[in-house]
Amino acid sequence: MVRIGALVAGAVMAGGAVAAGYLGLVTGALPLDVRAGRRTRALGPRTVDIAAPRTVVFDVVTQPYLGRATRAMREKVTVLERGTDMVLAAHRTPVAGGRLTATTVETVRFARPDRIDFRLVRGPVPAVTETFTLTEYGPGTRLVYAGELATDLWGAGQWWGGLVAPRWEAAVTATLAAVRQEAERRAAAP
Repeated sequence: MVRIGALVAGAVMAGGAVAAGYLGLVTGALPLDVRAGRRTRALGPRTVDIAAPRTVVFDVVTQPYLGRATRAMREKVTVLERGTDMVLAAHRTPVAGGRLTATTVETVRFARPDRIDFRLVRGPVPAVTETFTLTEYGPGTRLVYAGELATDLWGAGQWWGGLVAPRWEAAVTATLAAVRQEAERRAAAP
């Protein structure tokens, strides 16, 4: 009888450890970077044509990092450290239907007015690099997003990357739509 109780207690503890590990990975609180069996996959590209000058689009993208963030953006982005051409920022994204919040920490580097580069420091995967490239296009701006997401542990990491990447890209797609809307609003304002 004692043996069964010990087995049940062990199973409960193991299940709790697995659940805690999963929650830690999902929320970015427990980053896993073992550099073994690294697999990479592309993020994007996503292209958005915006009816606004390139400098306006650049300012909209960089406002949460370099300027005064709106209340809505302050709930999503916190600048932890600021330099002349780079910031270290925490990004919060709702996951699991809004029941959890994933927090990533990224460096964001600015090359006005052409490019913004993001590099993951801490998050649900060991490595992500992303770029927003802005070019003049017709009467406005073409914003191209492209990146790369890397995971470790061979097939298990590839499976995890298959879960993370679509959600990551969905968050970027929502950001691009908001950037387009705000940049076009500013460009149309007198």
